[in-house]
Amino acid sequence: MARVLPRFTLRIRRHCLLLISLSLLFASGCSHQPGNDIVSQFRNGKPQEFLQTSVDRMATLTMRDNLESLYLLMNKLYLRNPEELKKSGFLDVGTAEKQVRMAIEQQQPLPTLGGKKDLAALSYAMSPEFLGDRVGAFIYAIGSMLVTAHGNRLEFYMTDAINPTFVSNAARNIEKATWILSQRQTKQGEPLLFSNEISEEGSNLSFAVEFGKIVARLDLLTQMLDERYRRIGLNYAQSLLFLNFLPVQ
Repeated sequence: MARVLPRFTLRIRRHCLLLISLSLLFASGCSHQPGNDIVSQFRNGKPQEFLQTSVDRMATLTMRDNLESLYLLMNKLYLRNPEELKKSGFLDVGTAEKQVRMAIEQQQPLPTLGGKKDLAALSYAMSPEFLGDRVGAFIYAIGSMLVTAHGNRLEFYMTDAINPTFVSNAARNIEKATWILSQRQTKQGEPLLFSNEISEEGSNLSFAVEFGKIVARLDLLTQMLDERYRRIGLNYAQSLLFLNFLPVQ
C-alpha cells in the first residue's frame, strides 16, 4: 500500500520544485545576456575589490591605465630617439623600460636623476644641462609625479583619501610637460626629444593623443572625487536639516 504523505509535506515539496525551476530558468536566461551573470562577475573579481568603493576602483583603474600609457610613450620615444638608449647603459629597449617601470611602481629613485622625483625630476630631465638618458628620466619624472599626486599609492581603498586638487594639478603639469616636449630645443636648435612630427611627408601626433588620454582620465577622476566629497557633505547637511529618524526594523 502506497504511503500517503501529509498535506503539509506535499506543499513544501511543490514549493521547492517551483523554486528550483525558476532558478534554472533564470540561470539559462542570464547565460545568454552578457554582463548579467552576477556569479561569474564575483568569481572573476579580486577579494580586495570588496574594500573599494566605485570611486576607489575607478582611481585604481585610472592609475593603471595612465601608467600603461606612459610606458607606451616611453617605447615610442626610445624608437624615435635611439641615442637615448645608448645613454641608458642598457643593450635593449625592453631592459631600459623595465628599469624605469620598476623605479616608478616601487617608488625608488632613478640613478641618473640624482635622487630627484616628480616635479624636480621633470624640470631637470627637460633641461639642457641633463646629459643622461632623457627618455627614461622624462617618463620616470611624470610617473613619479602621478604617484605623488595620488598620495603615493597605486591602488586605493575605502580608508584612503585622494586630494582632487593634486590630481587636477597633475593633469595641468602633464599639459605643460607635453608643450615642453614639443618646444624645448638644444643649443644646436634640435628638439630635446623627437616626438610629434608634422612635415610634408606626413604627420605623427600619436604622442599628443596619448598624453591627451592621460589628462582626460585625470580630469574625469577629479570630477568624481569632487562629487564624492560634495555628496558626503550634502548627506550630512540633509540629515541635520530634516532630522529624520532611521528605521530600526
